[in-house]
Amino acid sequence: MFTNNQRQEQRTGKYGTSRLQYLQELVSQFQNATDEDCITEPNEKLVEFGVGGLCNSCADPANAAIVAQCDGISLIIQCLSSPVRNTVNYAIAALYYLCNPSNKGEILKPEVIDIIQRYAAAGAVSVSFSNLAKAFLDKHVSDNDRDKVI
Repeated sequence: MFTNNQRQEQRTGKYGTSRLQYLQELVSQFQNATDEDCITEPNEKLVEFGVGGLCNSCADPANAAIVAQCDGISLIIQCLSSPVRNTVNYAIAALYYLCNPSNKGEILKPEVIDIIQRYAAAGAVSVSFSNLAKAFLDKHVSDNDRDKVI
């Protein structure tokens, strides 16, 4: 998910699309889509790739704002209950990037905090879920709010 410019250039190759351009194209496709986004499809692979693309693009605050404006937050929240581990990881990370004062109320609902707390407590099952969920909680949820949900 995270990489430096030099490594990204090596992976892209001489004639490949730059990461920035690729992410901008993903956001444009999401913004201009006339059909529902692929994260609403019954095909779990499409959901995984769709939310993965949103996760990668949400690291840029401008892209995150576009995803939020296009009602992407509720769709990403739905992905928290996916049976596919990557989909859940991408959803938690996307919400980590999306959560800000303007949409905090939409993301930090008790049911969402509860799900993320469950992933944070599941370190024995999945360290990646647990670490990512803990990072989300540490950044966006105060100790008082955590106690209210439990």
